Amino acid sequence: MGSIGEEESSLLEVEQSLLQEVKLYAEDGSVDINGNSPLKDKTGNWKACPFIFANECCERLAYYGIAKNLITYFTNELHETNVSAARHVMTWQGTCYITPLIGALIADAYWGRYWTIACFSAIYFIGMVALTLSASVPGLKPAQCIGSICPPATTVQQAVLFFGLYLIALGTGGIKPCVSSFGADQFDHTDPSERVRKSSFFNWFYFSINVGAFVSSTVLVWIQENCGWELGFLIPTVFMGLATVSFFFGTPLYRFQKPRGSPITRVCQVLVAAYRKSKESQTLLFETMDRKIEHTDGYKKIFAL
Repeated sequence: MGSIGEEESSLLEVEQSLLQEVKLYAEDGSVDINGNSPLKDKTGNWKACPFIFANECCERLAYYGIAKNLITYFTNELHETNVSAARHVMTWQGTCYITPLIGALIADAYWGRYWTIACFSAIYFIGMVALTLSASVPGLKPAQCIGSICPPATTVQQAVLFFGLYLIALGTGGIKPCVSSFGADQFDHTDPSERVRKSSFFNWFYFSINVGAFVSSTVLVWIQENCGWELGFLIPTVFMGLATVSFFFGTPLYRFQKPRGSPITRVCQVLVAAYRKSKESQTLLFETMDRKIEHTDGYKKIFAL
């Protein structure tokens, strides 16, 4: 009897030690940079968040530092009419809001959030460099007006400018849909204490967005109009470079969720399955081996739509 009791107590100790060991690791399916289960005290949580906040703050500062005053740049520096400038800016901003669909699809289906943010941040930075060069290099911007004569931008000058702008639009499409979700990935939703921290994360995340937008809408706009567009575009370019570097610095601390396949594929599978089931008999649809489920016509209108 004594030996049995000792075996039971040793088994309990082993179980308790195993449970404690499990609690040391995140249990939400995430992995660390090496593909292993991440240790809670070394990855994720608030340790990883400053790098994400810095990335988002600098990215928003760079974006609004361009978008807020871009019509003025087109009219004053490229000598375009207000109508033409507004058309260019609205088309560019519309593209910035469409490209996140591409970024979200790539992140969910193929690359994951981390690599999507990393790659598109590099694209964003290249676009910022091209835009800054178009405003700084004499041969890449139109000559100054002489009296009422304002030479228009050449084809090459426009090509460099729009190359930079639309690289920025593509870059923001990879960052915008992923960075907030990537920040949420740093908190284990199976841990009650980390769930509470996740809600606080979003408060600080949107605070960082507003800080970047406020600085760009005030300080950068003033610099562009009073100190020159070269400096006005160079500053957000530097900040975008800092955003990219900051994001990479946090790599050892991040938790990563693996791609789970294209959501478009899953939606299509549901629609195809629903269509096929609609052709089957009611017996197959509403009966099981041990009970009969009452038929309803409540969803006919949904499928009719």
